[in-house]
Amino acid sequence: MNTDPQAEAAARLAAIHSGIARACRDAARRTPPTLVAVSKTFDAATIRPLIAAGQRHFGENRVQEAQAKWPALLAENPDITLHLVGQLQSNKAAEAVALFDVIHSVDRPSLVTALAKAQAAAGKQPICYLQVNIGDEVQKGGCALPDLPALLAQARSAGLTIAGLMCVPPAAREPAPYFALLAEHARRLGLPGLSMGMSSDYQTATLLGATMVRVGSALFGARG
Repeated sequence: MNTDPQAEAAARLAAIHSGIARACRDAARRTPPTLVAVSKTFDAATIRPLIAAGQRHFGENRVQEAQAKWPALLAENPDITLHLVGQLQSNKAAEAVALFDVIHSVDRPSLVTALAKAQAAAGKQPICYLQVNIGDEVQKGGCALPDLPALLAQARSAGLTIAGLMCVPPAAREPAPYFALLAEHARRLGLPGLSMGMSSDYQTATLLGATMVRVGSALFGARG
């Protein structure tokens, strides 16, 4: 049986918003987190039905992939906010600043320096989040917790707009303690933004104060 991509996208989007609303009720919070649809590996034809269903925040992991598909989509839909949620190489900073409105993965001094230079050259200032290696995992990017205050001070001094903190908890572990830890550090640093929670745990993240949740497979289906 053929499925209607538009109807399917709308149903998936409604289901995620319903889950967010339930978590907001349980947490007695009035303002829901912003839903970022992570469209990495999906082509423009797959993204368009979700745009038509009303989704306006999208996330990508790689600058090069985003450059291949988003300029045309943004020309069609100039009200979309584009987020970079994956690791960023310093040599791609200028391209990232040119394309993205929000960068979630600022995690080291060299990247702060590269972004500051790119911002000055482009006359554009994306909103940034400091990515935290919340589980202290050697294979993951992100700033170590003890280094956060210094990185924040450097980023602010360099002219970056730092809205909050971002994390990806260790896989196959209960995420709640990690989300709570990120929220505690954000409070200590006076940062209001919390980019945390994905398809499997966005409701838990919402309960614990996420201001942005990054949902991919629950909106687009399994990646090939």
